[in-house]
Amino acid sequence: MPWYAIHTRSRHEDKVYAGLVQKSISTFLPKIEVWSRRKDRRKKIMIPLFPGYLFVELISLDNQTKLEVLKTFGVVRILGKPTGSEPIAVPDDRIDAIRRIVESKVEVQSLQYPHVGEAARIVEGPFQGIEGTVIHTDFEKDLFVVTIELLQRSVAIKLDSSQIEKI
Repeated sequence: MPWYAIHTRSRHEDKVYAGLVQKSISTFLPKIEVWSRRKDRRKKIMIPLFPGYLFVELISLDNQTKLEVLKTFGVVRILGKPTGSEPIAVPDDRIDAIRRIVESKVEVQSLQYPHVGEAARIVEGPFQGIEGTVIHTDFEKDLFVVTIELLQRSVAIKLDSSQIEKI
């Protein structure tokens, strides 16, 4: 049976998962364990490996089945061709690879580095909380050049990849 990727509303992956399971649709929501960053403590939490997405296994993709999936609270669309409305199946070997990653309990980090022209926030270190625009990056050296508008000047800051995030 083919698997299909479902795009959900922001932070609605668990609600969509519960709704699809309630409708007896085979659903896969890959989650990983990460350290949460709280002001007073750090603890491990489970978050989706692909925020905003989960996978469903459908026997047939007729209009009735599509409508049943799309009517589930929090579902935005079934991923497919950009111009047409025909969903594209996710190959079984990719689903198996994702399952192996999740079951291996290996620490997985989803990295979303800010690119040139994007807004970024420094989350750790002496410049914590400062926001600016990235004007140059060197990923091999973990160098991010950030323009800080309040100071009306550019400051080159060498940061570890965990110290900067996209806004």
